[in-house]
Amino acid sequence: MSATRQRPFRRMTYTAVALMSAGAMVAGCTGNEPENSGGGGNNAASDNDEQGDTVRIGFSAPAADHGWMAGITEAARAVDEEYDDVELIVAEGTNDVSAQIAQVETFINDGVDAIVLLPFDGDALTPVALEAMEAGIPVINVDREFNSPFAARATILGDNYGMGVSAGTYICEQLGDQPDAVIAEIAGIDSLPLTQDRSQGFADALADCGLEVSNRVAAEFTVESGEAEAANLLQAAPQIDAIWNHDDDQGVGVLAAIENAGRDEFFMVGGAGSANAMRHIRDDDSVLQATVIYPHTQAADGVRLARLVAQDKSVSDLNSQGVPRTIVLNAPVVTADNVDDFLDAAFES
Repeated sequence: MSATRQRPFRRMTYTAVALMSAGAMVAGCTGNEPENSGGGGNNAASDNDEQGDTVRIGFSAPAADHGWMAGITEAARAVDEEYDDVELIVAEGTNDVSAQIAQVETFINDGVDAIVLLPFDGDALTPVALEAMEAGIPVINVDREFNSPFAARATILGDNYGMGVSAGTYICEQLGDQPDAVIAEIAGIDSLPLTQDRSQGFADALADCGLEVSNRVAAEFTVESGEAEAANLLQAAPQIDAIWNHDDDQGVGVLAAIENAGRDEFFMVGGAGSANAMRHIRDDDSVLQATVIYPHTQAADGVRLARLVAQDKSVSDLNSQGVPRTIVLNAPVVTADNVDDFLDAAFES
């Protein structure tokens, strides 16, 4: 997202204002999960939950070598168990672009009714997604976007910019009356657009209350890199008031580095929303005070959307016909006050 985006209103998260309805719409109107399974969405059943023609849906995602990615595939599989009219064909997770292209080509040759695709590389998977669409097989694009609007019938995304806004707004609420507060940031992989969007949203939200990032490092979304880069950060910054760590998986290492350094003068905000992070928040046993959700349910919602598209249904709470082309999910902040609403549905890091 562009750095010129309008700044959020102080004390009000961007995602809560602009995106909450879209996130609730998918989680609540196309699924039949029990109440409180994902943090308070409207999960009332609708006519769309009634059994229809069986649809065969191909699903492909990167390798589950990261807690969030493992949660993505696990949540998608759970939808297959919920609906008797869904046959989900799950390809083995892979970080090999050629292998993932081959998986989609197999789905096309097998004549599936729809494909849900979280591409390892959105640009590289665009041509085969276009091939599927041209063959009359609707593609639901998840998380990492294709570079052509014609490559997907619908796209469902987490809100990376909104994550940064939510994290920054929360820190502003805690430290906005301290103009000299030292804010640190532990990002993911700087070359990725998602990291750039998260950092931009964070900077924009901090600027709204007169704060800025004083110290910043980038890790690689792993425990090892999180620990190493956090150690470097702590050595370089003898005083910190707050840290935003972009990813709860690398946050395991970040917390280890903090404990090893014996530092506790600051609080930390995490990212993604792992169960491990939420337990720390609930138990108040570390500097981790909050985390920002990046939904691991995106592919599950993608499967639900694929079912609706293949059965020629609409999203039940909308007057308009058909499934929306783009849905961006909310990025709420989890704290000790609301952690019980989110913990049961969180992924393990």
